[in-house]
Amino acid sequence: MPEQDDVEREFDLRWADDAVHKEPSARARMLAARWKENPPEPVPFRGAPDRVASPRSSWLSTTLVLGCVAAVILLLGYTRFRERY
Repeated sequence: MPEQDDVEREFDLRWADDAVHKEPSARARMLAARWKENPPEPVPFRGAPDRVASPRSSWLSTTLVLGCVAAVILLLGYTRFRERY
Protein backbone atom coordinates (compact mmCIF):
# COMPACT_ATOMS: atom_id res chain seq x y z
CA MET A 1 0.00 0.00 0.00
CA PRO A 2 1.54 3.33 -0.98
CA GLU A 3 2.25 5.88 1.73
CA GLN A 4 -0.36 8.63 2.12
CA ASP A 5 0.92 12.14 1.96
CA ASP A 6 0.18 14.57 4.79
CA VAL A 7 -2.77 16.24 3.04
CA GLU A 8 -4.61 12.95 2.53
CA ARG A 9 -3.87 11.82 6.07
CA GLU A 10 -5.13 15.13 7.49
CA PHE A 11 -8.32 14.74 5.48
CA ASP A 12 -8.79 11.22 6.82
CA LEU A 13 -8.31 12.37 10.43
CA ARG A 14 -10.76 15.23 10.05
CA TRP A 15 -13.26 12.90 8.39
CA ALA A 16 -12.92 10.39 11.25
CA ASP A 17 -13.15 13.05 13.96
CA ASP A 18 -16.27 14.57 12.39
CA ALA A 19 -18.13 11.25 12.34
CA VAL A 20 -21.60 11.45 13.87
CA HIS A 21 -21.51 7.96 15.36
CA LYS A 22 -18.31 6.76 17.00
CA GLU A 23 -18.00 3.11 17.90
CA PRO A 24 -16.74 2.45 21.45
CA SER A 25 -13.45 0.68 21.90
CA ALA A 26 -13.27 -3.05 22.50
CA ARG A 27 -12.48 -2.49 26.19
CA ALA A 28 -15.46 -0.16 26.59
CA ARG A 29 -17.75 -2.75 24.98
CA MET A 30 -16.32 -5.51 27.20
CA LEU A 31 -16.81 -3.47 30.39
CA ALA A 32 -20.33 -2.45 29.38
CA ALA A 33 -21.28 -6.10 28.84
CA ARG A 34 -19.69 -7.15 32.14
CA TRP A 35 -21.30 -4.31 34.10
CA LYS A 36 -24.72 -4.99 32.64
CA GLU A 37 -24.79 -8.32 34.50
CA ASN A 38 -22.69 -7.37 37.52
CA PRO A 39 -22.44 -3.59 38.09
CA PRO A 40 -19.40 -2.37 40.05
CA GLU A 41 -19.77 -1.05 43.57
CA PRO A 42 -19.44 2.72 43.98
CA VAL A 43 -15.95 3.85 45.00
CA PRO A 44 -15.27 7.21 46.68
CA PHE A 45 -12.97 9.65 44.90
CA ARG A 46 -10.31 9.09 47.52
CA GLY A 47 -10.57 5.77 49.23
CA ALA A 48 -10.02 5.44 52.95
CA PRO A 49 -6.39 4.68 53.73
CA ASP A 50 -5.61 1.17 54.96
CA ARG A 51 -3.64 2.49 57.89
CA VAL A 52 -3.97 5.86 59.56
CA ALA A 53 -0.59 7.41 60.35
CA SER A 54 -0.14 8.43 63.93
CA PRO A 55 0.82 12.04 64.68
CA ARG A 56 4.08 10.78 66.15
CA SER A 57 5.17 9.08 62.93
CA SER A 58 4.47 12.18 60.85
CA TRP A 59 6.56 14.35 63.19
CA LEU A 60 9.29 11.74 63.26
CA SER A 61 9.54 11.60 59.46
CA THR A 62 9.46 15.41 59.21
CA THR A 63 12.26 15.70 61.76
CA LEU A 64 14.29 13.04 59.97
CA VAL A 65 13.99 14.81 56.60
CA LEU A 66 14.84 18.24 58.03
CA GLY A 67 17.76 16.74 59.95
CA CYS A 68 19.17 15.19 56.77
CA VAL A 69 18.81 18.49 54.91
CA ALA A 70 20.58 20.33 57.73
CA ALA A 71 23.37 17.73 57.76
CA VAL A 72 23.93 18.12 54.01
CA ILE A 73 24.00 21.92 54.30
CA LEU A 74 26.52 21.74 57.15
CA LEU A 75 28.66 19.21 55.26
CA LEU A 76 28.73 21.38 52.13
CA GLY A 77 29.55 24.46 54.19
CA TYR A 78 32.35 22.62 55.99
CA THR A 79 33.92 21.42 52.73
CA ARG A 80 33.82 24.94 51.26
CA PHE A 81 35.34 26.32 54.49
CA ARG A 82 38.18 23.76 54.27
CA GLU A 83 38.86 24.67 50.62
CA ARG A 84 39.31 28.36 51.42
CA TYR A 85 41.87 27.93 54.22
